[in-house]
Amino acid sequence: MRWFSRGPAKSGEVVPSPNIWYHQQVYAIENRAQDVDGDIWRAVREEADWTGRDVLDLGCGDGYHLPVFAADARSVLGVEPHPPLARDAERRVRDLDNVRVRVGRAQQVPADDASADIVHARTAYFFGPGCEPGLREAERVLRPGGTTVIVDLDVASEPYGGWMRADLPHYDPPAVERFFAEQGFTCRRVSTRWRFADFAEAESVLKIEFSARVAQRAIAEVRRLNPGPGEVTLPVGYRVHCRVKPTGLVLPGHSAVSPESSSSTSPRIE
Repeated sequence: MRWFSRGPAKSGEVVPSPNIWYHQQVYAIENRAQDVDGDIWRAVREEADWTGRDVLDLGCGDGYHLPVFAADARSVLGVEPHPPLARDAERRVRDLDNVRVRVGRAQQVPADDASADIVHARTAYFFGPGCEPGLREAERVLRPGGTTVIVDLDVASEPYGGWMRADLPHYDPPAVERFFAEQGFTCRRVSTRWRFADFAEAESVLKIEFSARVAQRAIAEVRRLNPGPGEVTLPVGYRVHCRVKPTGLVLPGHSAVSPESSSSTSPRIE
């Protein structure tokens, strides 16, 4: 999970990610452990297949997800606010001709208007009220008919969500879901497994994701879930929020109206 502990950034502010910015090697373990069965990738592809399309991965970190998109997409642009991570992302994709990486932030995306078919953000920046500037930017860079896909952790899902709520007592999962619904997003819940080679890997990841107090609680619970030696698995829930940019004029309670078919009798937007 990236950028979550402090919530959305204020206008013009880049909020440091307390895990990958300062513990990149451990976060690499976390990236490998997450979604080992590919459930999130299947859900994202079903909602917005990127084959032959132009993808913008917002908050791409060190570029872990970029090669997955690049295998099928026409082009991929990774945007990351932290220059050291952006440099690592560039190194990761240096042999992929259809991928570029730029330093930038969600509130001011370094991409042209209507230049992407899919804007993807995975556990980066978009956490409900306060993220409106990023949502406006996503809408700006999308072509009509394009999709914003926001993948975040399901804070109502146990046990991981319980640990998050303990560290984020003011975070209100139902309010976040209402916010996205009011912004026109659908919500799809996805159950996944994290899988670690051993308990030491799991422990190292939990220590960068939670406060010391909550991390110790999580470590104890994971130990109970995995009492024997060998690999460690952990159920983790996600939400996949999707919103399609209209291809024409859309008003509440009305169907889309293309510019060609609009007339002087069309409803006005004030």
